[in-house]
Parts: sequence; structure tokens; C-alpha cells
Amino acid sequence: GQFLTQRRLPRMALIQSANTDGQLCLTAPNMAALSLPLTPTAGTRVSVTIWRDQCPALCVSAAADAWFSQFLGLDCRLVYQTDDMIRPVDADYGIATDRVAFSDGFPFLIIAENSLHALNQAMQLELPMSRFRPNLVVSGCPAYAEDSWRKIRIGALDFRLPKPCSRCAIPTIDPSTALSGKEPLSTLNRTRKWQNNVYFGQNALHAQTGVLTVGDAVDILETGANQPPL
Repeated sequence: GQFLTQRRLPRMALIQSANTDGQLCLTAPNMAALSLPLTPTAGTRVSVTIWRDQCPALCVSAAADAWFSQFLGLDCRLVYQTDDMIRPVDADYGIATDRVAFSDGFPFLIIAENSLHALNQAMQLELPMSRFRPNLVVSGCPAYAEDSWRKIRIGALDFRLPKPCSRCAIPTIDPSTALSGKEPLSTLNRTRKWQNNVYFGQNALHAQTGVLTVGDAVDILETGANQPPL
């Protein structure tokens, strides 16, 4: 199967997820809520394609397939990556043990809270952090401080930041309406462009597994020249 994203289906932005009593609860406009196990264990194994990568996946359930197919208006399946299913990170940026699931290329995206404040000031708009879909947001540091970070520790877990995150059109989609506009790409093209791409945030790789908690301290272990060099 071929992966689907908001680039093709902006309506995906309207799907909300929550961890409710150990279940993955999905909601969307005019749809009944769907509850699924957080870690599916049974299902048909299939091969899926993400960009140029082919990797194994586990089909979650016929009910999930029907729910997504109805809401998105095309036949599709919901799949899951179990711990024994390996998709390696691009060897140009990762080492042999680095792995990623179904995101574009990296398991983590780090953005400083003040970086968004600076971008919002430049745009003269107030876009929420959800537009950029980071899974790690850091407060208490200057805007774009993350551009110089190479190794950091959050709580007890170590992270490497091998490259900046180039941005596609998805941040122009309002997750509350699934409608798109010119921002933030228009301002990023003016303020954060390098070698024909625009950048906001840093891709990251974890050195070990563990639990992160909101409020964990962030220690900067190694810095380098800003990436991108802006």
C-alpha cells in the first residue's frame, strides 16, 4: 500500500486522536468515535511504501479500514508497525540502529516555543504550534536556539539532531477547518529559506528508549554551526 498524507488529503487534519483508558480514540466530524487498541497484536502483515522505503506493517482491523475509508472518501487501510518491523533511518543522517516508523524520515521533530513566537511576529499572525506537528516542544530558550543543537538530553534520554526540518505545504493547512492559506510558507520563504527549501525545527533521533514527561529538563550537550546557516 502507498502512504497517504495531508498533502493529498487535507481532510486528514480534521481527525483527532486521544489516549482514553488505554485505547486509541479517534474522532472526526460527522463520524462515530472509533476505539482501537494502542498496540495491535493480530492482523494481516502487508508491505507498505513510504517515499522510497518499503517496509512491513500490520493491518489493524476491518472496522478501522471502513472508518477511514468513509471519512476520507477512498479505499484505504490503517496499519501499525510492531517492534520487530524495522524501517531504518536514511544512512546519510543515521547509524545502523536508528529506526523510524511511518513519519516522513525521523521519529522526532523539535521546535523551541520562542521560535514559533518569532515566526508569528514576522507573520503578524498567531498560528498554533500544531500547524508544525512537533512531538517535542522546548521552552525557556531563545528563538531558533535549536538550530545550533547537535546533542541534547531530555530527562534521562539522549537525542542527536542531524538535520533541520525542511517544510512542505502541510503547515499551511488549518487543522480546525482543513483549509489552506499562504502562511506560514510565505514568511518562511522570506526569513528561513536556504538552498531552495524553507526550514523550521530540527529532526532528531533517540539513543535509547524510555519515557518523557512534560516539564522534563533539557540539557544541551553539544552545539555547532546553525543548520540551516541563517
